[in-house]
Amino acid sequence: MPRAAPILTNFNAGEWSPRLYGRVDLQRYPNAAREMRNLLPLVEGAVTKRPGTRHVAQALGATRLLGFEFSTEQAYVLEFSDSAMRIYRNKSRVESPPGSPVQLATPWNNPFEVSFVQSADTLYAFHQNFAPRKITRTSDTAWTIAIVDWRDGPYLDQNVTATTLTPAATTGSGVTLTASSTAGINAGAGFAAVDVGRAVRIRHSGTTWGWAKIASIVSPTQVTIDIGQAFGGTTASATWQLGAWSQRTGWPRAATFHEERLWFASSSTQIQTLWASVTGDFENLAPTTYGPSPAPATLADNGITYTLADDRVNAVLWLSSGDVLTAGTSGGEFIIRASNLNEAITPDNVTARRGSTRGSAQVQPVRVDDAVLYVHRNRRSVLQLAYEIQRDAYGSSDVSRLARHLVRGQVKQLAFQQEPFCAVWACMEDGSLAAMTYLREQEVVGWHRHQLGGSAVKVRSVAAITTATETELWLVVERVVGGFTRYSIEVLESEFYAGSSSDLANAWFVDAGAQYSGAATTTLSGLSYLDGETVAILANGAVHPPRVVVGGAITLDYPVTRAIVGLPYTARLESMNLEAGAADGTAQGKRQRVHRIVLRLFQTVGIEIGWPGGALDEIPWRSPADPMDAPPALFSGDKRVAPPFDWEDHARIVVQSSLPTPMTITALMPRLVTNDG
Repeated sequence: MPRAAPILTNFNAGEWSPRLYGRVDLQRYPNAAREMRNLLPLVEGAVTKRPGTRHVAQALGATRLLGFEFSTEQAYVLEFSDSAMRIYRNKSRVESPPGSPVQLATPWNNPFEVSFVQSADTLYAFHQNFAPRKITRTSDTAWTIAIVDWRDGPYLDQNVTATTLTPAATTGSGVTLTASSTAGINAGAGFAAVDVGRAVRIRHSGTTWGWAKIASIVSPTQVTIDIGQAFGGTTASATWQLGAWSQRTGWPRAATFHEERLWFASSSTQIQTLWASVTGDFENLAPTTYGPSPAPATLADNGITYTLADDRVNAVLWLSSGDVLTAGTSGGEFIIRASNLNEAITPDNVTARRGSTRGSAQVQPVRVDDAVLYVHRNRRSVLQLAYEIQRDAYGSSDVSRLARHLVRGQVKQLAFQQEPFCAVWACMEDGSLAAMTYLREQEVVGWHRHQLGGSAVKVRSVAAITTATETELWLVVERVVGGFTRYSIEVLESEFYAGSSSDLANAWFVDAGAQYSGAATTTLSGLSYLDGETVAILANGAVHPPRVVVGGAITLDYPVTRAIVGLPYTARLESMNLEAGAADGTAQGKRQRVHRIVLRLFQTVGIEIGWPGGALDEIPWRSPADPMDAPPALFSGDKRVAPPFDWEDHARIVVQSSLPTPMTITALMPRLVTNDG
């Protein structure tokens, strides 16, 4: 019976799909796990228990969260329901006056269908069925939302019929505009109420362009207009264009900033068309200069209209800006750039090339350095679009292939938490939550599952904002509390890193938690959002027996000055079948017994160890010299344990943390024997 003493030093391959349990031939097999729940594999290789969440406020329902970052010192999270928007900052709700949330009315019935893009204090919002809005911040409590007043475009192709348009004046508001017939106007239907607000452009004498917006409808051949750029005359002209966006033709569904332009894509009638603003003037879409002297011309900084040339007609679902502009459609992904890579995109040099044929879902991607991480059209995989030096081209690869079981709930939303965990979080339609530790330059891709504390828990939205010290992850969480379904806004707490033993009092490893700090007390209140729930308690750094919240409060066994209270959750690591110890061929399928394990830990206390299906042994932390009226000290170093493992058809290790205390594993060193008979 051969003996073996392997060492597991790296866990950042994450949790693998059951379909891979036999792939001991893969190089990363020793770094993978059968289960990695409520744990974060770090880029460095260790695995750490995720922090808990802080309860911020009751949500408006199964709402959508969105990050809004003016700077690292002024970062907000916006909550969108089907009719309203609220604002959060510094892990609290923005209120004015205190107790009254700042709230704006919004037009969208499904905020997850809205595309948002931010410029400084302004957030632009796009939906196919609604005129684009801009949300503007002037202070923490002062926000406005208004329809964007686009200037001069964009436009459909020029009129090719004999129909003329005649303005009654060259400038002014409420000016009458008369068409000689309905031919060429909305497929012969003429003007109607759905054209109100639509742009119209007319050229006179071949030398002067002017534009206006339709203010009202008089008849199918007559409207009133508000003139934005003076017309060159009041004579009839057959050279005219109607606006590409309106309630009749639809509005763009996707947008992004790229090369100092605001780019848009895919209205309901032009699903493969992209538009771009004038350079540096995001609400100006003028396609040419006006004339008469110099003559009208298309300059490099004028607005752009470009339609993808593809053998399939698929709508553009998202745009993402990097070194190149990327567009995702249900049929594939396109790279949009200048024909000369050393130039900026202009109306005359824009080109589009297919970068991938995978196909996208209407889920806003996240960009991590030079890669775009986006959701496949079936929403059951996450793909990476990046430049591949071997091919000298852009291409897509599936970064969820090894953990496909974790994204089968259909990805609904992505958020990238750069610091401290370098993790892409994925919220699913079924309410499950997964994350991927990702660092392309180090070839780190490791998935993990997260189950928040509470009953019937579902995560409905995620968003990330960058502050001066970290990237905060915010969540909308649905739970059954006291027999009722409730929704809450929560934020993942900061990474735990102790500078001294007393820091254990700040270890936040409960969900939907609240914190007390003050004079010694045995009563903790402010927990009405958890009425009827059994909560875990860390009191002055020690684990206190659980309590049931009654009337929004709990009573402790002894006075405390610091406490963290919330819903308990369990972090669990289950290794793959150990491929070690066989004298003849593989160790798989042979009877094995682990008789000792050394755990190399960092700032850890209160964990259990064992094997799947067996009882877990609690690791002792105290020595006879430790004072009994103080919490155990955080432990860093090696713990040698001999749990009562039996002979099994496999050798696997389970390490678990169910107490509201930290756990970080840097290595596992089992000793085992294998029956080769």
